[in-house]
Amino acid sequence: MCHLLGFGWDSNKPHSHCASLSSFLVLFSNPLQNLLLTLLLSATLPLNNVVSRRTAMSYDYLFKYIIIGDTGVGKSCLLLQFTDKRFQPVHDLTIGVEFGARMVSIDSRPIKLQIWDTAGQESFRSITRSYYRGAAGALLVYDITRRDTFNHLASWLEDARQHANPNMTIMLIGNKCDLSHRRAVSKEEGEQFAKENGLLFLEASARTAQNVEEAFIRTAGKILQNIKEGVFDVSNESFGIKVGYGRPQGQSGARDGTVSARGGCCS
Repeated sequence: MCHLLGFGWDSNKPHSHCASLSSFLVLFSNPLQNLLLTLLLSATLPLNNVVSRRTAMSYDYLFKYIIIGDTGVGKSCLLLQFTDKRFQPVHDLTIGVEFGARMVSIDSRPIKLQIWDTAGQESFRSITRSYYRGAAGALLVYDITRRDTFNHLASWLEDARQHANPNMTIMLIGNKCDLSHRRAVSKEEGEQFAKENGLLFLEASARTAQNVEEAFIRTAGKILQNIKEGVFDVSNESFGIKVGYGRPQGQSGARDGTVSARGGCCS
């Protein structure tokens, strides 16, 4: 039936893909398509994970992310590794923006991450800039084997801070750390750039999945901390934060606790 709606379905994929597929509901304006997809999702949930559709699709908060950086640094591969837990060694260049979503658990609370992967080409910068508005977090990515991608970080950061909300959390990622024998940018340089500009920092590998989960989760943890500290007005969706179905009525802020998670050519 999924093919009738315009995309495929693999029943052998893990249950996390069901949650990802549910995010497409917001993309359909046709009520019949929404109804058919909702029924399909209900019918395909594994019996050992029986939950109500409302529970499966609920979240306390939705955080909007944007992934930025030069072409070929591995932005799309990082997104694919995080949402689908797989690596695609050859990836078509992103034209405009691509979209992914995944549910995670932070503080034992369901958080939905809605992630926009942007094109790195200069010709698409104007499109990318429009996605800064309404983003709670950004992953700024460079390739540790290409010095030029590191040198361009200042330009990307200037763009982000000019067009995004001033409290957007930014995680700097040095991607392709599995190719350390070809390293052109030291880890210390990445750490120093992050420190000077008030960014979070990790080196990661989309190929091996090293620190990919951590990058997305740490960013979400920082956003949640800012909510607890009253940095954001969560009723204002221009901050890239949406209050979801899962939060009890009248509850404000986040509960205290620790952060936890479940589980072009690029690395």
